[in-house]
Amino acid sequence: MKQQLINIWSIVDPFYLKCTRLQCLEQIIGKYNIFRIRLTRYKGHEVVLSDGTIITKNDLLVKIHLHNVRVLKEMDSMDGKLKILFLYKAAYYSMPALALYVLQHEQKDHIKGIIGITMIEKGYDRLGFESFLFSSSMYTWFKRISLYPIHLLANSKSSSKRNKTPVPRYLFMSKDALCKKYGSLQKNIA
Repeated sequence: MKQQLINIWSIVDPFYLKCTRLQCLEQIIGKYNIFRIRLTRYKGHEVVLSDGTIITKNDLLVKIHLHNVRVLKEMDSMDGKLKILFLYKAAYYSMPALALYVLQHEQKDHIKGIIGITMIEKGYDRLGFESFLFSSSMYTWFKRISLYPIHLLANSKSSSKRNKTPVPRYLFMSKDALCKKYGSLQKNIA
């Protein structure tokens, strides 16, 4: 059943991509990458990052999405701990291309950082992200419901029955933190 759902998702995914205006970073950079991106204006409450960057309403950010159907296919035959390691490494090796994209973007002087939304509970801090809960409980429930199918497909039956559904949260990284941490790794993607 899980495999059939992933196959259906693969068929629907190109339409989703067009509707969300996301671009595959892999197609822009030309190397393996699990991120899809687009510019966005932040609509949440003010956030102060650890490096002092203040993100306020209408700031320009690069929104990142995992290419979920691809990641699920690549993780299909792995067990729980290998899935976590694979996802961490795939994200880590995708970050330099994200830094390159930001540094080369025509609006680089206006981009404040990157933003994502996740239900993943561990590992994002090692990548350099900071997490913040949503200020709206309605938005939290909306995101919990919309991300729940991905959560179910990514986890084994036993682990998803045993664990409570994680709380979705924002992930932020300032442009300066991104470029400082991953800018020097850009030669690996060239």
